[in-house]
Amino acid sequence: MLVAASLFGMLGPLSRFAYDAGMEPLPFVAWRALIGFVGTIAFVAWRVSRGREPLIRLADLDRGARISLMVAAIAAFGLNLFMFIAFDLVTVALALLGFYIYPVIVAVANVVSGRESLDGARIVALSLAIAGMVAVVASQLDPSAGFRFEALGFGLALGAAACQAVFMLTSRSGYAKVPASQAMVVVLGTTVVASLLISLVAGSGAALAFPLSDPSVLPLLLFTGLFAAAIPSALFLAGIRIVGGTRSGILMLFEPVVGVALAAVLLGERLAPIQIVGGLAILLAALILQRSAAPGGRIVAAPAIEADEAAIP
Repeated sequence: MLVAASLFGMLGPLSRFAYDAGMEPLPFVAWRALIGFVGTIAFVAWRVSRGREPLIRLADLDRGARISLMVAAIAAFGLNLFMFIAFDLVTVALALLGFYIYPVIVAVANVVSGRESLDGARIVALSLAIAGMVAVVASQLDPSAGFRFEALGFGLALGAAACQAVFMLTSRSGYAKVPASQAMVVVLGTTVVASLLISLVAGSGAALAFPLSDPSVLPLLLFTGLFAAAIPSALFLAGIRIVGGTRSGILMLFEPVVGVALAAVLLGERLAPIQIVGGLAILLAALILQRSAAPGGRIVAAPAIEADEAAIP
């Protein structure tokens, strides 16, 4: 989960580089998903050809598993769409503060449904991680730059948090027989199709073709699609299945820490001391989760998942 969070954390600087090169946000989302989709298909083909995992077809799944997979795919696209609009309406840091409440939603939903308990260690870890995230993200609010706030924009950020929570709650066991990489083919493919349709309806067809007219941006898109879409998406889903939604949500709060650190290194943005403290708080939360996962500090997969663990890449 920490590796997935670290790779997703690259998206901020990578998107900034893409926009500076002439890309628009929604076409960037479409190209990122497309390259990730192709890369994931190639990875699945390699594993299936080597006999490392069986090829699971949608027809092989029961109706409930198919519905769960499609709900997860739609939720993943909704997350991208809502955040894309939210970033355009409100200050980015405010949108992120709204989005990163999703670990709380996941934790509460798991407790209410009886899937997971919220013991003392998890409460401490969740509190530390949320406080650390607020310290990291809220420090980006610059009063001198002014604030942009619209109820719709912040509401969309909360909607994106709900979409992320739905994805995490659906993905642990809803379609557990589908290997993580194969499930991400469906998820990324859905994002590609939906992004293309919306771009065309919005009249952004020319923007979609920009990388073809200016191939200099293609290496950046290739790196983004593979290392900020395909790989972390598969790791994210596999991690949810192994450690559960609550732990996954807490560990994924490491994502803004990486994003802020990379922005400081690559974009010259100042790194405030409070952000360093926030990052250390999130790492401490991860350590608490690791040590409390099981006797001896070993993370144990849920019984329903252990049976299918061989199918997880």
